[in-house]
Amino acid sequence: MLIGFGAPVSGSWATPAIQVEIARRAEQLGYASLWTFSRLIYSDWPQAQRLAPPYRSVHDPIVVASFLAGVTERVRLGLAVVNAPFYPPVALAKALNSLDIVSNGRLDAGLGIGWSPDEYEAVGVDMSRRGAKMTEYLACLKEIWSGDPAEFSGEFYRVPRGWVDPKPVQQPHPPVLLGGTADAALRRAGGLAEGWISSSRVAVDTVPAAIEQVRAGASAAGRDPDAARIVIRGVARLRDEPDPESGPLTGPIEVIREGLAWYAEAGATEVFLDLNFDEQIGTPDADPARSSDVAHQVLEAFAPA
Repeated sequence: MLIGFGAPVSGSWATPAIQVEIARRAEQLGYASLWTFSRLIYSDWPQAQRLAPPYRSVHDPIVVASFLAGVTERVRLGLAVVNAPFYPPVALAKALNSLDIVSNGRLDAGLGIGWSPDEYEAVGVDMSRRGAKMTEYLACLKEIWSGDPAEFSGEFYRVPRGWVDPKPVQQPHPPVLLGGTADAALRRAGGLAEGWISSSRVAVDTVPAAIEQVRAGASAAGRDPDAARIVIRGVARLRDEPDPESGPLTGPIEVIREGLAWYAEAGATEVFLDLNFDEQIGTPDADPARSSDVAHQVLEAFAPA
């Protein structure tokens, strides 16, 4: 199982200096990947209904990944995830192509369909029939990547005949990984993409069944189920004592190590340790120096090298 790391993208520690520091150290220590995530708007809901504080201040995932491409050489750069319906397919394809080029073929393109009505409203996109739209979106992306020239005409998306160049370094296209928790989304990840990325809020006890759904989707599509990538966002919280209610990666180093072993046994092909969702780190009010300190402790403790 590969081990990656969540790049600083949320809260006070997500400064350019700390992003560079963490990215370079992760690469030096042999981590396989660095990952970003997306949040467009933190809705002004009643206090009791608001999202968790780590969603309050989040950088754009493609911009941060592109920035980190310029200060690293080997580590892969993952998006976990970009909500595809918020972009016209040709606009997202162009951004992903450029990111794959400037990173010299290191992009893992994690895509989702989004779940926030406020974010859909903010981008002016109809939220209905999200699953059907994603299926067509993937077909459109693949046509843009493979067509020379490309042309696509579907129910939801159209691309007039033409060239969308330059093409990405990775051929036929960067690996596409899909988020989602519904059975249909999990099967889509196995059948139409290279695999699945779990969310920060996935219930641990649902992971084995989710993996089975992904593999079932691959089998139904005539693909090798064992080749499906299973990428887990491992929300890590370094604490003096374990807290099972917060997940298997909360507690001292040895407890987190046991949690990683559990994910490997469950069938994960990669886990990236993400401190952004630790309420003591990924929030605007956290002490960035302390956050960086904790990140270095975690990086050193779980260094693949």
